[in-house]
Amino acid sequence: MIILMHLVMNMISIRTCDDPSHFRRQGLFPYLRKQLYMFGDLDNAEIESILHDNVLGRIGCHSNNTTYIVPISYAYDGEFIYALTQEGLKVNIMRENHEVCFEVEDITDMGNWKTIICWGEYEELTEMKERRHALELLNDRQLPHVTSATTKISSSWPFRPDNIESIPGVVFRIRISKKTGKYEKQDQASIYSWE
Repeated sequence: MIILMHLVMNMISIRTCDDPSHFRRQGLFPYLRKQLYMFGDLDNAEIESILHDNVLGRIGCHSNNTTYIVPISYAYDGEFIYALTQEGLKVNIMRENHEVCFEVEDITDMGNWKTIICWGEYEELTEMKERRHALELLNDRQLPHVTSATTKISSSWPFRPDNIESIPGVVFRIRISKKTGKYEKQDQASIYSWE
């Protein structure tokens, strides 16, 4: 049975198109491909929605033959991605090479997902007005009920502290220069269904 299932899986493609030439092998169950899978590019409105609705992303940075990818908690205002972190490898790398990549995903399951990739430039915020604005955005975003200590930027969260400027750490933003998004959508029908 497992061999049969493997053979069936190898006979179909998971591309979205009505053109049968996209099949790896012609023959069995050509209707399944259209019925089950769809891949594509997200439009700008979908990209913006995912960036606004999430609070966790991954930042990728590179310097001196070291590539580093790490999850960060963030806020997005439509132009910049804002974050608060501590001194460490990530900050050292971004200070050396300001060009970064940022990834956000929205995964329902392995067959239904959306992912966003942004490229941009790291900017450390040391000027008080910009730093305060970033900290307010980070504090005021809507977080899940169960959340990490790193997403709560102060001990008074969800309330703003009396002196938000006193929150320690490195506040930075990413000036986004390019965004792209992909998705996969899979219907609930079983791939092994004869219907």
